[in-house]
Amino acid sequence: MGASYGGYAALAGVTLQQGFYRCAVSVAGVSDVKLQYNTELSESGRSMTMGRSLREQLGDPKDYDSISPRRFAVQADAPILLVHGKDDTIVPFSQSSVMADALKDAGKPYEMVVLKQEDHWLSRGETRKQMLSAAMALVQKHNPAD
Repeated sequence: MGASYGGYAALAGVTLQQGFYRCAVSVAGVSDVKLQYNTELSESGRSMTMGRSLREQLGDPKDYDSISPRRFAVQADAPILLVHGKDDTIVPFSQSSVMADALKDAGKPYEMVVLKQEDHWLSRGETRKQMLSAAMALVQKHNPAD
């Protein structure tokens, strides 16, 4: 389970690798690195400085598909919970939407919790509780205590 980069890592753990996890919870995680790169570049007004900075952080754009969980949804080997705030301005809600679509198309088990009027940090106590309740339910179902 993780949020933001941790959400990406949770998705990568069950799509880019297999056999390690019984389930995964991604809170506001990036599922498509190329989509995130293009979004950030576009929002910067296609700033050359932003493009250079993103490439320094993320590597060569031609490799983005190979590190994007969305592109490997068919390989997901555990149920996935996607949780995302509709008003997230750091990792756009579309990151979870496209992952949900890819998992659905691949026939993989997933759930999606949409947090209305919520930002990247889950600033509202009620939505933090909603996220934690959904995460606990998934973990208790697929990775119960012995």
